[in-house]
Amino acid sequence: MAEILKPPYLQRDERRGNIQIWIVDGAYVRGHIDEEFTNFGQHYRYPYIPADEFWIDREAGHNERTFFIDHLLVEHALMAKGMPYGEALTQADVEERRERRRGGDLRKVIRQGLPDPGVVRERLWKKLENGVSVWIVNGRLVRSAFDIDFTAGGHDHVYEFVPAGEVWIDDDIDERERGFVLLHELHERTRMAAGMPYSLAHQESSRLEFRCRHHPDELHGALAAEGWA
Repeated sequence: MAEILKPPYLQRDERRGNIQIWIVDGAYVRGHIDEEFTNFGQHYRYPYIPADEFWIDREAGHNERTFFIDHLLVEHALMAKGMPYGEALTQADVEERRERRRGGDLRKVIRQGLPDPGVVRERLWKKLENGVSVWIVNGRLVRSAFDIDFTAGGHDHVYEFVPAGEVWIDDDIDERERGFVLLHELHERTRMAAGMPYSLAHQESSRLEFRCRHHPDELHGALAAEGWA
């Protein structure tokens, strides 16, 4: 008999010691529990995750599950001993980077000795009238070659590796969520271009994104206000 699962659980994955790894519906988590949930998480970072579970968002494309599990094992163990999240994250990122290098991702992006942003672009989603280009990018390669913490999307006013006038949307984001992520990034970029610091622009954009996730009928109008027509 098939296991009956409740949201956000989608699939019971492997166990690591006393930790059960679950594949979860990240769109559900971001829409109903925590809009800041990223690609994966554990209890000491996200208290709503049970202490004996790791949550990994269902991946839309590239398989990064093993990288995320390696990261979580380090982060969870250190935070369980009382280490602050920032310090645990740094050490977990070291382990994750090591595994990504072994996977050969970095070699795919290097051109003339340096990582080439053009390699990670997959397709142009749209070029806006204000000249901003929105690209769907290979999120796995971005995390492996540029910023291991890149999640969902970003733009040139936050990430120095994103070329001027570009917004990047992670291809690992499910089609159902891309509009909400796009709204966040466009709104945040507009505010930062006008001089607002990132912390405030991000908070404001997160509130707007969360509202539209709960009122999807407002998404089209909100995107139009950002020049997406």
